[in-house]
Amino acid sequence: QVQLVDSGGGLVQAGGSLRLSCAASGNIFSINAMGWYRQAPGKQRELVAVITGGDSTNYADFVEGRFTISRDNAKNAVYLQMNSLKPEDTAVYYCNAAIRPYRISISVGNYWGQGTQVTVSS
Repeated sequence: QVQLVDSGGGLVQAGGSLRLSCAASGNIFSINAMGWYRQAPGKQRELVAVITGGDSTNYADFVEGRFTISRDNAKNAVYLQMNSLKPEDTAVYYCNAAIRPYRISISVGNYWGQGTQVTVSS
């Protein structure tokens, strides 16, 4: 099995920073894209940022240069550095990864972390 464990959320004042981490473990042959999503109460889950296997990155418009996504392939990890946080960034943040578990199969699965709460006070 493959497991994603995300962490690093918390309570922070507006303008503050947090760094989210997510590590994949289990049967992993290769990891393609990794990303972060978020879901605020009463809203749909939305993409925050994604990083490909070739380290190309893409961000949602609301990020406005405040967040940086990165990955450490040796650790099967992805990170999200969030600066200049706003109250509207309050949400549960989920990491996501497209993982090929086995060398003998080209099948790629879509996996999610359990989520980490980010709360930004005004």
